[in-house]
Amino acid sequence: MSYKYLFGPVNSRRLGISLGVDMVPFKTCSLNCVYCECGDTTVLSCERKEYVTFDSLQKELHDYLSKKPKLDYVTFAGSGEPTLNSCLGKIAAYVKTTFPEYKTALLTNSTLFYDSEVRKDCLQFDLVCPSLDAISDNAFTKVNRPSLDLDNSKIIDGLIKFAKDYNGQLWVEVFIVPQINDTTEELKLFKETLLQINPDRVQLNSLDRPGACDWVTAISPDKLRTIAQYLAPLPVEIISRSGSLPKSEITGIDLEETVLSLIRRRPSTLEELSVTAGKTINEIFATIETLTNKGTAESNIVNGKTFYRISKNQTSTN
Repeated sequence: MSYKYLFGPVNSRRLGISLGVDMVPFKTCSLNCVYCECGDTTVLSCERKEYVTFDSLQKELHDYLSKKPKLDYVTFAGSGEPTLNSCLGKIAAYVKTTFPEYKTALLTNSTLFYDSEVRKDCLQFDLVCPSLDAISDNAFTKVNRPSLDLDNSKIIDGLIKFAKDYNGQLWVEVFIVPQINDTTEELKLFKETLLQINPDRVQLNSLDRPGACDWVTAISPDKLRTIAQYLAPLPVEIISRSGSLPKSEITGIDLEETVLSLIRRRPSTLEELSVTAGKTINEIFATIETLTNKGTAESNIVNGKTFYRISKNQTSTN
């Protein structure tokens, strides 16, 4: 069957071979982060509802996982905030009970952890990767551009409460935006807060592709290493795309579907698609050329780089 809400599997730099589950419509989120590779948020909301129905997700997951694919994680993520979907806990429980051989992961921006029901839903995952990009209100507003309904102190308090109750792996990601959340004052607040959360890992990240705002720049590797050293004794690692990933066994029509599922969620270069899909540049180029000739993919140039995305006529029909 053709999948609308599943994407990949992709070779993730953090999660290995990961099947993505997209829980909300494109760019439906509680934040409008300046660095987001998906672009500006189109639906800025904290409203929790069944954006994608449980039945729709269950049908696709059952069809895919029944074939017993090789996966490291079934990852709930995508182009928006997955905890906004009110059936998150129900669909996570379905995967755990029906396909217990697969580990589940959740990538979240942490904003709804003030809600006890959200925390309860998230306890079911084997791995939770929450974002924490700012501690002060000033940095939070500048980096994350949140919904007006959000209070960052309540978000942080909710994340601390979740961490105390959670028994799985907790990897907190911190995205550094130079001159905003890398100041001495902000880093001090980060360390104090992260020590309270006590995660299994702290993952430092920075810009490596165009974000939502052109003014956002990458931070130097040396500065990232300095920040990592400052945060000791916390278990800090710097996320890098430079590491090698395993080759994928996906070929032919399956590779076309994988590439389409990726560019449907975010524009990507050939190099990015090569790393994510675990295929050579030549294999990705041939696949993109096929999709372009079919009219299902198109290219555009941003800052001198060629990005491929789903064609506009395909977007209107999905």
